Amino acid sequence: MKKFIYYIGFLALCLLPASCSLEEESSTEVEKDKYMNDAKEAQDVLLGVYRSTVEDAMYGYHLSIYFSMGTDISQVEGSTTENFRILPTNAYPTSQAEVQSTWAALYSGIYNANDFLERISVKMESYNETDKKLATIYIAEARALRALYYFELVRRWGNIPLMTSTAMSNQHPSTFVQADPVDVYKFIEDDLLYACDILPYATDKDYRSNKDYRFSKGAALGLLTKVYATWAGYPIQDTSKWEAAAKTAKILVESGKHDLLNDYEQLWKNTCNGIWDPTESLIEVSFYSPTYSGNSDPVGRIGKWNGVKTTTQAGKSGSCAANVQVVHSFVLDWRAEAAPDPLTGKSHDRRQNISIANYKHGHNESSTGTSYTGTFYLAAKITDDRPTALSKDLDPKKAVKAKQSYTPAKWDIDKYVESVPFINNDKSTVNWYVLRYADVLLLYAEALNEWKGGPTTDAYAAVNKVRKRGYTEPDGIVHSEYVLKAGMDQAEFRKAIQKERAYELAFEGHRRLDLIRWGIYSETIEETYNALKVWWDEREDDKNTLIPNYVIYDYTEKGKHELMPIPQREMDLCTQFNQNPKW
Repeated sequence: MKKFIYYIGFLALCLLPASCSLEEESSTEVEKDKYMNDAKEAQDVLLGVYRSTVEDAMYGYHLSIYFSMGTDISQVEGSTTENFRILPTNAYPTSQAEVQSTWAALYSGIYNANDFLERISVKMESYNETDKKLATIYIAEARALRALYYFELVRRWGNIPLMTSTAMSNQHPSTFVQADPVDVYKFIEDDLLYACDILPYATDKDYRSNKDYRFSKGAALGLLTKVYATWAGYPIQDTSKWEAAAKTAKILVESGKHDLLNDYEQLWKNTCNGIWDPTESLIEVSFYSPTYSGNSDPVGRIGKWNGVKTTTQAGKSGSCAANVQVVHSFVLDWRAEAAPDPLTGKSHDRRQNISIANYKHGHNESSTGTSYTGTFYLAAKITDDRPTALSKDLDPKKAVKAKQSYTPAKWDIDKYVESVPFINNDKSTVNWYVLRYADVLLLYAEALNEWKGGPTTDAYAAVNKVRKRGYTEPDGIVHSEYVLKAGMDQAEFRKAIQKERAYELAFEGHRRLDLIRWGIYSETIEETYNALKVWWDEREDDKNTLIPNYVIYDYTEKGKHELMPIPQREMDLCTQFNQNPKW
């Protein structure tokens, strides 16, 4: 929905209070007891549970962008660990503020989901029949949200407390214990199986007046597929879950209720303009504020931090810092597989040009104070003509220092946003895809390959469907090289899936978590550093810069950075907690 209604009695900004009292009922609790007297009021409260997703500590910034850098495809700008760079370079301590705030925000969302579920189970007894049917759907939505929040916690922190009721959250912190991650996954599984059973598909008619950006059966099935694939991987490695992942994805695929959009670029036109299309979008966070006052407005940093470098245009748009930068070895690898045309710079794999910005919007000349408008190649001089600029861009030995400034292009505000609701250098109303149908298709292929000991016909079909869309021009012309090589064994197909997930889902917050569940995170960081060194050693210019920028290599440690640290505040308060390895 493009407008959420605040829950009047919104509670629990943090999971762990320093102390608590169960002896007196607060005035807030009394007010809440007077609410949720029908389905409309219950929906108002449910939307408060959804609203947790737009916070900076959630998908507004941390879970979408900030925690996702430091991989073989993206890194934070700069060559130090100073200021905001400390976390994306893996140089941060257990007391890092963003680690604490996201932990707290996720548990706050869980508390609100628990609170809603406890209250509606009592209140719905007095509802009329129609409202009872709505309430049942709302319960499924709340359980799906709770599952999502727990999934973010367990795959990032691993050893977490499992709070299944509000009463548990209100106990003294010294009583809290960390659950076995397997038990957390079972709890998530139970919530999502319930949601899969109860929720309708997004395109089906149901009793809800508006279903935009809300959980559906397809969303629950897709998320459960991802949960099983993560459960099957590092660190738990319960390989029996590959079968569950494949069978769950198959239900979604064979339902015919979701599909890929015909045009890959349309995904980014939609999300940049707040257009809800459930064809491919399974879980999407909507940032919908018409203004920004600096308080609690539902806005995010999508397209600002992870967009195209842009200078301010007075009265039209704010600047974009573009603090997420593309690791250039990823560019070289993709270009080697799907080479750009030397005359146009366009690859047959359209996702390449749509995903990677080798350009910037506008330029301020520091030496003269002159401001330029237009779009310019990052690897060229402002004064270069287009053929010269393109030649520098495509030659891997030229302008190597500048090529480390390429950025993601999917959330190009200047290119895609048709109407900017407010001018700000840090915030936007661009939406965020948490889960797309393409992701599920690739997980389906991966799960079949792991379960069956090699790729099946359906596994090939799922990957080729994703690739075909990428290799299809807007006029419908399909470039035949989209078809994967036939006859691959399990290991070859696994590698193909790992590459394809990088291409299809580039910069969408999945890569780091993928590398971790595949058990190759630290190894990939080292391989990427070595690849960058080879590229750098072959350069023809920028000889004064001795090494490429890849700071994360200096700080990443195997067996440590696969999990985030339990926040230091929680360790201090919760005396039964154990810190994650090597932190």
